[in-house]
Parts: sequence; structure tokens; C-alpha cells
Amino acid sequence: MESNTGKFTAEELAVARGCLKKCLEKGADAARITLNKSCMDLVGTLNGEVDKVSHCMDRSISLIIYADGRCGSYSINRFDEKTLDNFIAKAIETTRLLAKDECKTLPSPERTAKDAKSGDELALYDNDYDTLDAANRLQKAREASIFESTSATAHEGWKLISEELEYSDCAYDTLVLDSEGLECRHSETSYDFGAEISIEDNEGRKYSGRWWHSSTFRDGLETLSCCTKALDNAIKQIGSKSHRSGKFTMVVDSECASRLVTPILNALSGSSIQQNNSFLLDAVGKKVFSEGMTIEDRCRRKGESGSRLFDSEGVATFEHNIIEKGIIKEYFVNTYIANKTGMAPTIEDATRPVLLPWPEKGLDRDAILRKCRNGILVTGFNGGNSNATTGDFSYGVEGFAFKDGKISHPVHEMLITGNFIELWNSLIAVGDDARPCMSKLIPTLAFSKVDFSG
Repeated sequence: MESNTGKFTAEELAVARGCLKKCLEKGADAARITLNKSCMDLVGTLNGEVDKVSHCMDRSISLIIYADGRCGSYSINRFDEKTLDNFIAKAIETTRLLAKDECKTLPSPERTAKDAKSGDELALYDNDYDTLDAANRLQKAREASIFESTSATAHEGWKLISEELEYSDCAYDTLVLDSEGLECRHSETSYDFGAEISIEDNEGRKYSGRWWHSSTFRDGLETLSCCTKALDNAIKQIGSKSHRSGKFTMVVDSECASRLVTPILNALSGSSIQQNNSFLLDAVGKKVFSEGMTIEDRCRRKGESGSRLFDSEGVATFEHNIIEKGIIKEYFVNTYIANKTGMAPTIEDATRPVLLPWPEKGLDRDAILRKCRNGILVTGFNGGNSNATTGDFSYGVEGFAFKDGKISHPVHEMLITGNFIELWNSLIAVGDDARPCMSKLIPTLAFSKVDFSG
């Protein structure tokens, strides 16, 4: 039954369906089966030479068993019939030993996906994936190297120290079945390339720059541009210095802007709300943030990485606004939290969140810098944390000071502090330049009067 293809074989699909049938035959009241398969290859180079190669393949069946008002979760990666028979019998037996929890149920059939039968509905699987071999992968990993040409050339003010490149490709397939008639599937491929380049200036100070790209399809993967961009990012750090403390306009590059959105989405989690561990308690229907903040879940776009037709419960996704002009529209409430709290069930998480441009479309980073005139451009976060209950945060940042709309010099060793509700109410611009290869489509952002410590 073993196969190097990224997709399920007919035999693997039959095993998953057989497991669901066996669960019911052996006494489960209800069950959900999730079949997962992934295949990943990676080639890394150091200074133009192969440094590491890896191949990983994983395949598993996860079972959620409901019996006598109890619920248990189990997983196995052995697919032979005898082993599965014994495993399922013991899983049901174990479930009956657990404490009762009537809130743990399958989602209502009317909420589950009906349009994800083949796994290819979103056109996210590259059929060329199954033709790749080691030679193809090695070529892709090495073709972008600029180490020889760059190290052999004299450069004013710096020299090349090292170049680390990493190419990987992955295919994964997911099938979700339940005893209420659900059967939905998702298949996807991903190609990734990353570069990290280190340089040294004339005083012996070292700097490193990174860049990466990802694509659902191999012919869409950019490699050479990653190396040149990583090198450019390293060079731009030469001469970095600390900056005086104070309140400044902050522009956050689209490459790292999701760092300021993820805590908002986490605070909308139904489990966080249920545990009173969210700074957005009782916020649905209320205007909490700036009118310029609208986050859409753009989850059903064909050919766009991150799109999904269903969540892990098999509940159908739909495109809608999570936050609209600063108003919280929903929490992410799975079936269990809905049963436990009485909140209306939704989907369990944001699938493909997109922060919409404001106040006008077409703004990129340079346009926002001109709009803001003076301040600090943040291009990276270096550690820090946030408090899920209060929304307070403290992050180390690096980037550039800008004046009259143009970058003046790099800055480092700075700290920003504040509260997420206050920060997002100081929003003054949202760009239109989110990188399509990112899981969260968050463009360049600008905020007024942010506290910086140098």
C-alpha cells in the first residue's frame, strides 16, 4: 500500500472508509475519521554546495470515537486490517472509561461541506509533483546560488561571508469522514525556497538578510530573486544605529505585519472566550477597532494557497468579513464550544484572512512612507510577547528611520510597547501589497503615535 505519490491510493481511501464502518460495528455511537498523508523533500546548500538532503513521508488515521456520552481521540499509522481491528476495539473500550461530556458531538450535517468530494475542487494540486526526482530537486536548489559570482567580486564596504539556501516541496492529502454522512477531501502541493546571506563590513561587523518565496505550482516558484533580495536586505543594515525613544509614526512592512494581526485572531477563538482568556470578550457586534480595519476570510479562491472548503470538523467554510470597519462580526466557535457555551457555531478558525486596503486601494510601502512623511519603518520583530487577556504587548523590532517619506538609515535594538486595541485604533493606512504566498494576506500597515524605546 506504500506509495511515493502525494495523493491517497484507492487502497488507502478504502482503509479509511472501512475504519468508519468498523467503529460503528464495534459499538461506537458515532465517529469521525481523518486520513492524512504528506510527502516532503528538502535540499539545502551552503556556499553553493549541497549541505543537507531529507525525505519525509507520513501517513496516519485519526479517530474520534463517541460512545455512551463520552468521547476519545486516537491516532495510528499502521494500516493492516488485523492491527486496525484491535486498535478500534481498544479505542472504543478506552472511550467508555472516560468521563461523560455530552457537549462533545459531531457537527450538524447541514453545516458540513458537500462540495469537496475529489480534493481538487480548488485546483491546488500540481500534477507535475509526482514526476519530480532527486535530480530535479538538486537543480532547483542550486540554480539560484549567487555565491561564486558575488564572493569573487570586489564590493565597496562589505564582503560576502556565507550563503545558505533551502528548497523544499511538499504534497499533502486530507480526507474527513463521519457517521453522519460527511465525506470531504483536500489535496494541495507547495514549493518553497528560502535564502539567508551573511556579509561583513569593513569594521568586521556582521549582518544577515533573508528572503523566501512559496508557490502552489513549481513553475511559479521564484528562486533567484530570493537570493538577490536577501543580499540586499543584509547590505541595507550596514551602519545601523539606535534611535531615540519617543512616540513615532510606525510603518510595518508587509513581510512581518501579520505579527500584529495574529493576536487579534487568537483573541476571537471560541476556546479563549470560553476560558475568559481573551481581550475581546463580549465584543461581537461592537466597534472595537479603527474603521479602517476590515478582515475578510477569503477562503474559497481557486488556485490560491491556503484556501479550504472545510475545517478539521468538516464544517463548510464561506467567504465573509471577520471584522468589518472595526466591528467584530464573529468568534471562531467549533461544535464543542458551541454546545458548551450556547454560542452559535461558526468555523473553528480563520482560514485565509485578508486585511483589506484603506483608505484607498493601490498603496504600497513606498506610497505609505510618503503619506506618513516621518517615522520608523519596522521590517522585522525580534522576540517579545503579548498578554492574551489584556491585549498588552512588548516586541523587539528592527528596521529603518524615514524622513520626508524616504528611508534615512537603519535602526536596531528598539522596543515597541502598547495595547492592541489602542494600537489598531491609531491605524492610519492599510496598503494593497500583501504577498500572495503568505498564509495571512496582511499588507503594509501604518499607525500613529506608537511608543518606541531605543
